[in-house]
Amino acid sequence: MKHSTTPQTRRGRGPARRIGRSLALVLPVVLVLSGTLAVARVDWSGAPTSPVLTAADTSASGASSRAGARAPQEVLREKLLVQLHKENPGVALTQLQQAVNDRPSLAKHCASIARSLGRAAVRVYGPTKAQSYARPVCDTSFAAGVVTATR
Repeated sequence: MKHSTTPQTRRGRGPARRIGRSLALVLPVVLVLSGTLAVARVDWSGAPTSPVLTAADTSASGASSRAGARAPQEVLREKLLVQLHKENPGVALTQLQQAVNDRPSLAKHCASIARSLGRAAVRVYGPTKAQSYARPVCDTSFAAGVVTATR
């Protein structure tokens, strides 16, 4: 039983079928590669300002560079001490609070950094002026640093 009156001839596979097969082979490869590249470019450390390094970048740049070997809290401590000398301890304490809010992993180092800032403030401004900048950042550790430096 034939349903159509026109004879059905198969002349070959059309361009749509060839395009479909090509896409079926190429598309999964493209998706896997783009997904891999996207995951490699994500900053998984949680630091919004840190540069993203891939495995190729770390081997090419030399992993023993001085900046890469220092702990984040030490980098922050040095930055805040410079800020204390440039402006005043209040600005440094504000930046410390913002850094701890942005990176909660720094919270366990907040008290020691604030004490360092307090001791440095006494050296730069004297005990009375340094104490005037005290505020409740990291459980008043700045004030504790001022007190220990005056003894």
